[in-house]
Amino acid sequence: MNIWELINMYNILICDDEKDIVNALKIYLSSPDLNFYEAENGAEALNILKSNEIHLVILDIMMPVMNGIEALSKIRQFSNIPVIMLSAKSEDTDKILGLNVGADDYITKPFNPIEVNARVRSALRRYFDFGGKVKTESMYTVGGVTLDDSTKTVTADNEEVTLTPKEFDILKMLMQSPGRVFSPKEIYEKNWEESMMPGCEKTVAVHIRHIREKIEINPNEPRYLKVIWGQGYKIEGQ
Repeated sequence: MNIWELINMYNILICDDEKDIVNALKIYLSSPDLNFYEAENGAEALNILKSNEIHLVILDIMMPVMNGIEALSKIRQFSNIPVIMLSAKSEDTDKILGLNVGADDYITKPFNPIEVNARVRSALRRYFDFGGKVKTESMYTVGGVTLDDSTKTVTADNEEVTLTPKEFDILKMLMQSPGRVFSPKEIYEKNWEESMMPGCEKTVAVHIRHIREKIEINPNEPRYLKVIWGQGYKIEGQ
């Protein structure tokens, strides 16, 4: 029995200073298995997270008191729950900024209700490892990096490292086939569960860099996670 079978309700924290946006998201996501918490700024969101069991956060970027980027940075100091960033801006710089500090996904206002539902459900599935497949192996080791899929832990050179759910999934994909080169398209479509669009190569690159910073002694001279220029990424042991 997995954790999805043990939990009857999933707590979603929506953090946005525009009440209309919060209400719209609650309507779009309305479901018997979802319970909603609300916050108007990053500081309120942090207080809610520290005193309640939250399973996913939808976090606006532009807010008073504490913006979404600062809040996300603080969230990642103590939690790896999925965080979907929400913003009225569509520039790549905003997406990259959010991804750099640990966002799992990104939705741009005005948003499509079907897309919001799909992204939220996808993030929850990943977080709780829901997939209906019987795993034939749960632990993978490449060089000094070990990933345990049953406990969702990663160690690098005997030191435990903290990855976001998306980073964990990408690393697992690479470690399941050490030495194989995966294109950005393969990585994106497997882990975001959607067709790759222009600019998504940057999203993959940001996540790869983030993983490198956590598992490599010197990210600029990686021993494990390597780029094959013009082709993609692979992991190999040394």
